[in-house]
Amino acid sequence: MGEKNGEIKEITKAGKKPPLFKSVIALFLWLGMVQFNLALLVSAFFLPLRIGILIPALLVLLRLIPINRNSKFGSKVARFIAKNAYGYFPVTVHIEDEKAFDPDQAYVFGYEPHTIIALGAWALTDRAGYTPFPRIKLLASSLAFNISIMRHIWTWLGLFPVTRKSFVKQLSAGNSCIVVPGGMQEMLYLEPDSEVAFLKSRKGFVKLAIEMGCPLVPVFCFGQNQVYKWWKPKGKISHILYKAIKYPPVLSWGRLGSAIPFRVPLNIVIGKPIPLKKNNKPTIEEVNEMHAQFVAAMQELFEKNKAQFGSKDLQLRLL
Repeated sequence: MGEKNGEIKEITKAGKKPPLFKSVIALFLWLGMVQFNLALLVSAFFLPLRIGILIPALLVLLRLIPINRNSKFGSKVARFIAKNAYGYFPVTVHIEDEKAFDPDQAYVFGYEPHTIIALGAWALTDRAGYTPFPRIKLLASSLAFNISIMRHIWTWLGLFPVTRKSFVKQLSAGNSCIVVPGGMQEMLYLEPDSEVAFLKSRKGFVKLAIEMGCPLVPVFCFGQNQVYKWWKPKGKISHILYKAIKYPPVLSWGRLGSAIPFRVPLNIVIGKPIPLKKNNKPTIEEVNEMHAQFVAAMQELFEKNKAQFGSKDLQLRLL
């Protein structure tokens, strides 16, 4: 942990770098459950019927089992992932102005980009231990909480589904929230040589921040676009398929075709809070004004830091 460039604070995890095999196991538990579920389902077709039919039945059962957030076993799994996963890359968090944050104030952190998965977003949470800010919760796609095993692990990691109910509940409790405004739809616009933030039509999180009186904070992660390789249909086909299946038709893979990402340093830059005035019933004009401020702050954050953590020629497409 150290300070440089004036007010900017740089934070990395102290201590010995975890062994590679532990990092791989941690990443598989965190990121590999979709592939694991698919592998189990495919294997069922090659097993005797009596055995094969048990696999989908087991997955359905795991989908229905209630989750205990305070499970001792779950806490051990979460600690293992927190201790070993991010050491694989590594991850560094840069805070532009830590003194601008009030520890008693809840904030709405808007994180970009989404890419294949917003890998760096969890680093900002209280469980990951990369920031000095208390009580920060990550809101993730509701789809993840409908996938067997994955729903348990992500819940133990302290994640919540990105619904208005969860959002309001966490902010009302005094917790800050991390959201990825671009969401999965942002994957439709991925390009290998540029960054994309699908922000221009995403105003719900801004409206809720105004309603709750929680300042907005722009966050950008450099390097995340390189942790997975991917393929998607060209042209309008991907958009048509997205509307049909409600999921981006994007194939992605990491090392050896697995869910284990490639080792790319992740640099997460946290900008300054954007103050706002609480209003239980904000007007469209108020929402649009705050949204414009947030988008401009995100663009500025990217431009100020791209040469140091990415490339001076790197472009951010705001869609």
